Amino acid sequence: MAWRWFHQWGSPRWFYERASRWQAWAGWIAVILLAVGTVWGLAIAPVDYQQGHSYRIIYLHVPVSFLAQALYLAMAIAAAVLLVWRMKLADVAMQSLAIVGFAFCVLALASGAIWGKPTWGTYWVWDARLTSMLILAFLYLGIIGLRSAMLDPNTAGKACAILALVGAINLPIIKYSVEWWNTLHQPASLTLTEKPAMPASMWVPLLINICGYYAAAAYLVFASMRGLVLHRERRAQWVRELVGAHD
Repeated sequence: MAWRWFHQWGSPRWFYERASRWQAWAGWIAVILLAVGTVWGLAIAPVDYQQGHSYRIIYLHVPVSFLAQALYLAMAIAAAVLLVWRMKLADVAMQSLAIVGFAFCVLALASGAIWGKPTWGTYWVWDARLTSMLILAFLYLGIIGLRSAMLDPNTAGKACAILALVGAINLPIIKYSVEWWNTLHQPASLTLTEKPAMPASMWVPLLINICGYYAAAAYLVFASMRGLVLHRERRAQWVRELVGAHD
């Protein structure tokens, strides 16, 4: 009984039915939090005494940077589940997380470049943090490309899982790159172990936006996974019944 909740995740039908509700909740939470956090951060939070108004891009850049790494970690966990327990839903999660994670990684790189121009005087430097984030984007892209290049879905899933697990070594490099090397990139704006350096009027909307972007990512991942489940299980009886009920 203790493991029943875990094995339920192996049922595509069980996941599809419940993910609909989870997706709806995540969507509403994302809309509310992002509206509050973005308006607060862009219009109400005070101007930074060093960077002026340009610092306000943190309300986009920091959340999507966190997410780019968190989604890869989630993908690596799904990869381990696939290789150990061979759950089809873990492969679906990997596929969805790769696509959504790549999108957030591109947003992180683009917003960082925009922030870097007024801060460093250039859009790009081969900084340790920036370079390791670029490698993360290539890892996402490599997993997406590898899956597309292989015809057999089972073989593709295993190959992508191995690549995802190997690539996970890049995550601690991203996290500690600012401490290990002399980089232009500033340390983390928010940490769990230290008091924020910025006033509450700045970091509270940032925290709200971080939660909002996580909810938005959950919405996108659930939406993608539900679509992939329907496609993969299109010959199953429950899918035919579901399609027939909507006709």
